[in-house]
Amino acid sequence: MFLRDFDRLACISTNITRSISPENLTGEPGQGARTPLEEGSARKAARDLGTGWKVNPYLMLSPGEDRVLADISGSGSIRHIWMTPGTGDWRNLILRLYWDDSPVPSVECPVGDFFACGWGEYAQISSLAVCLNPGRAFNCYWTMPFRRRCRVTMENRTEGEVALYYQITYELGEVPEEAGYFHAQFNRVNPLPYKQDYTLLDGVEGQGQYVGTYMAWGVNNAGWWGEGEIKFFMDGDEAFPTVCGTGTEDYFCGSYDFEIAGQYIPFTTPYSGLVQVLRPDGTYRSQTRFGMYRWHITDPIRFKKNLRVTIQALGWRSGGRYLPLQDDIASVAYWYQDRPCAARKPLPSKDELEII
Repeated sequence: MFLRDFDRLACISTNITRSISPENLTGEPGQGARTPLEEGSARKAARDLGTGWKVNPYLMLSPGEDRVLADISGSGSIRHIWMTPGTGDWRNLILRLYWDDSPVPSVECPVGDFFACGWGEYAQISSLAVCLNPGRAFNCYWTMPFRRRCRVTMENRTEGEVALYYQITYELGEVPEEAGYFHAQFNRVNPLPYKQDYTLLDGVEGQGQYVGTYMAWGVNNAGWWGEGEIKFFMDGDEAFPTVCGTGTEDYFCGSYDFEIAGQYIPFTTPYSGLVQVLRPDGTYRSQTRFGMYRWHITDPIRFKKNLRVTIQALGWRSGGRYLPLQDDIASVAYWYQDRPCAARKPLPSKDELEII
């Protein structure tokens, strides 16, 4: 996808670029920077300059508010999302994207986890699909096609107001018949029941390709935690998968515990990364927490009828035996398929999302 887009960058297209932000809430031509001074979020700062300057660069989301950030008619694709949601609780700011006229969101994720930053703390990321830049700048480069309509919302589940800066850049034009709809699904289990696999994704019906994984993994035991294998059950697989990995760090393109000289080594690359290693501080931060991403950009997992994705949580116990772990695990699964989402597992409650 990304290489094809790069190859075509020099080709002249009939598509047209539009962009939605607080300075142009509809994306319509010639409507940017027109907010009257008295209505702007930055009206005090701009009071000596007036309309046409930096009058309305952000929106304020009230507690409990579910705000429409973009409502686009026609066919096209989102090309870039940039936002910085202030210093709020990123687990309780819920990003949703709806394709065409579907009442069910195809993307429903806490905003931090969607941008591969699930522990409520900033971590720099340099990858093809997602970049996190200083300070707290969230960038997404997944291509997101739509054929009739696109709607983007943000729900503020926190108890305070949140200042949201954002820009959604998109193209209007013909969408290829073979283009799938982008999806992202969040899950969290804390703690994982003993001897139970963690489910990243289930219930996907249709044809498509799995393109990415983000995991926020909090360990509840001492010792190494990543012996578990990821499994892709597709197209009628039941007890045994078609695609099976060899270990958690292997799936995230590392090896041997992400360790050199007795230390975990964070890294960020175009396709994979261990971007967060949050270590105990000797008092109230008692457990180690990890953030990892793996983008299947050049190696998508293609399926014809259905897909289920699981991963084992395994450590070690006495006698050189595997230990099934009961860890705090959250994830986002990213995929394309031939239809907008028809059904979705309910998002966990506010208390179930809380990072403690």
